[in-house]
Amino acid sequence: MPLAQISILEGRDDEKKERLIRAVTDAIETSLDAPRDTIRVVITEIPKQHWGIGGESVAARSKR
Repeated sequence: MPLAQISILEGRDDEKKERLIRAVTDAIETSLDAPRDTIRVVITEIPKQHWGIGGESVAARSKR
């Protein structure tokens, strides 16, 4: 049972996350010849204040 765990910044709409799940599932199915119904995709949304780049949070960077 392949499991893909993906971390993204919060804020994307449900339609985009559905597209991501489909695309990742397609890629795993194709590359591993895995049965589609065995593939799991978990998306974890991280708050912008919890994601750091270059020593500061994305929330702080976006205020510049």
